Amino acid sequence: MGPQSSGKSTLLNHLFGTNFMEMDAFKGRSQTTKGIWLARCAGIEPCTLVMDLEGTDGRERGEDDTAFEKQSALFALAISDIVLINMWCHDIGREQAANKPLLKTVFQVMMRLFSPRKTTMLFVIRDKTRTPLENLEPVLREDIQKIWDSVPKPEAHKETPLSDFFNVEVVALSSYEEKEEQFKEQVASLRQRFMHSIAPGGLAGDRRGVIPASGFAFSADQIWRVIKENKDLDLPAHKVMVATVRCEEIANEKFAHFITNEDWRQLDEEVQAGPVSNFGKRLTTILGSCLSEYDGEATFFDEGVRSSKRQQLEEKLLQLVNPAFQDVLGHIRWGMLEKFKASFDKALGIGEGFSSASQDWFKACMTQFDEECAGAIIEQANWDTSKVRDKLVRDIEAHISSVRTSKLSELTSLYESKVHEALSEPVEALLEGANDETWTTVKKLHRRETESAVSGLSSALAGFDMEEETRDRMVKSLQDYSRGVIETKAKEEAGRVLMRMKERFATIFSHDSDSMPRVWTGKEDLRAITKSARSASLKLLSVMAVIRLGDEPDNIEKTLNVALLDPTKNETSKKSITTSDPLASSTWDEVPSSRTLITPVQCKSIWRQFKTETEYTEANRRGNNWLPPPWAILALIVLGFNEFMTLLRNPLYLGVIFVAFLLVKALWTQLDIPGEFRNGALPGLISISAKFVPTVMNLIKNLAAQGEVPPAANPESRRSSNNTFSSENPPYKKSSSKED
Repeated sequence: MGPQSSGKSTLLNHLFGTNFMEMDAFKGRSQTTKGIWLARCAGIEPCTLVMDLEGTDGRERGEDDTAFEKQSALFALAISDIVLINMWCHDIGREQAANKPLLKTVFQVMMRLFSPRKTTMLFVIRDKTRTPLENLEPVLREDIQKIWDSVPKPEAHKETPLSDFFNVEVVALSSYEEKEEQFKEQVASLRQRFMHSIAPGGLAGDRRGVIPASGFAFSADQIWRVIKENKDLDLPAHKVMVATVRCEEIANEKFAHFITNEDWRQLDEEVQAGPVSNFGKRLTTILGSCLSEYDGEATFFDEGVRSSKRQQLEEKLLQLVNPAFQDVLGHIRWGMLEKFKASFDKALGIGEGFSSASQDWFKACMTQFDEECAGAIIEQANWDTSKVRDKLVRDIEAHISSVRTSKLSELTSLYESKVHEALSEPVEALLEGANDETWTTVKKLHRRETESAVSGLSSALAGFDMEEETRDRMVKSLQDYSRGVIETKAKEEAGRVLMRMKERFATIFSHDSDSMPRVWTGKEDLRAITKSARSASLKLLSVMAVIRLGDEPDNIEKTLNVALLDPTKNETSKKSITTSDPLASSTWDEVPSSRTLITPVQCKSIWRQFKTETEYTEANRRGNNWLPPPWAILALIVLGFNEFMTLLRNPLYLGVIFVAFLLVKALWTQLDIPGEFRNGALPGLISISAKFVPTVMNLIKNLAAQGEVPPAANPESRRSSNNTFSSENPPYKKSSSKED
């Protein structure tokens, strides 16, 4: 048994090998099985008969002709050992589709007409969904038990449990149309349960009151007569039936009138356009008018039916207007959110504390939201606005969190920029002029600026009402950033240490103790000057070797002096091969790698390169002080007398020599020949050869351009022209004091 067109005949044919007529889905859904059909199962022992019942809830019989459904269901329960109740999975939990009223009537009459016998009710759930059978079966069993408990029982069966009359089983099958192979496998598995079903413990139950096969036809005939003559299975009373039909017509008519009601349509349009004031009051009036009209027309019908249909009409109306109500709540929520954003941002703009501003405006907006929601509620419904309220709370909290994150990020960036500005350039200047007090001064500067920034940040964070742990984490981050600025700048300067050392060497070597350029007379102690300049450069290297922001002492300067400046070191190393090199290491003693900027090995390599590149300066200075001996000067005068006289007799030679001298001097300056040979002879020759032709061409071009300039009209113009020539296109430039 089961609803019409639910696949009962198809299931029986696959399960028992019968040949009942099946519905042709391509011709539409209609009644296929009429009445009750009987067949013998194929291949099942012992001999088993199967009945295919006409489907319930059929369109052909109509809504009111349910007598045969009840009669056939009762007949099946009365004569069968096993009753398969076919139902769709999505009908579980429904009232009519799950055959609850039919089963209730059948249970009630069966207890009165027949003595208890164990009948197995096998509920076959068709088109099983993803819901596990373990979740569907309890719902079915609970529904069957509720039906049994609600049935009025005769005195003889007042305390009779359901299990005395029925044994309830539940199976689930996949969709025949969508999963045919899986359906057939499940049906084949179910078929095995019908083999030897009358054996002890089998599916057929206890088989009480069994009659011989020869008496089956007569017994079935008598049972059908009893069922046909029983008045409890007739249609409902005429009064109830008329009330049902008429009240439903009135309800449908009022619902249709409500849809076309001008007041409702106008209200709905206003809701779609934007916020609506007095929505609840206006909609309550419209709904109340519709329900009052129904009450007026249905007042003389059966009270139970009238109330039931009124409730159904009210539910349909509320379902119709609920989207408009949700839209109203949405407008209110959006308006409150925008108001909070504007008010909150304005409060922060005028300097109000973040925490106090967020709390005050949050309370104000939520209070106004509750008031406006109360105005949107209608009397006919007890609709809940808590979900919309919770969403507004989440939206406001999300905005507060977003603004808090943004403000904290701005504060962090502000104080980090202040720290960077306060430390970057001063630290660079201190490290550039490295001395014994450099890191002490850097530490004081770091401590002072960090404390100032931390104090300002802590004061700014006081208005955010944040957890102590979060505040401490932000302060710690600023302190780390401050230290990171110094470390970054120290690493940058460590990368330029060789250049700084050469600059310091050149400065000390070329200037006296009063910072005035040295006038080289040839009497200077070049060894002492060179040693002093190198010592100062080594001091810079020792300062830049590690970061000294803590109070931990180190002996780096001493180690570098002993290893690089001690004149006896090389001799000692040659005498004893067991002497260890203090710079043959990648770490400094008692200095962690995190503080190391230049390792000992790197210091040694830098010093070697530094000495190589500064030896030229010393050698050049020694060369500039050399004069030929007197005898060489006398020889030049004697041997060059004829040449001198030739020059005196032909002054043109002097002009040519002078011009040649100017050109050579210009090329010497433009090509920077001393600077090119500073890195070695071969690199200097290569570089000069590459630049020689372009430099000559540039000099010729400048001379030609100066020759085309017309003479000035007055001395001031001539002076201006000469200045322009000397500043923009100098034929030569003077060498620096260091080279002189």
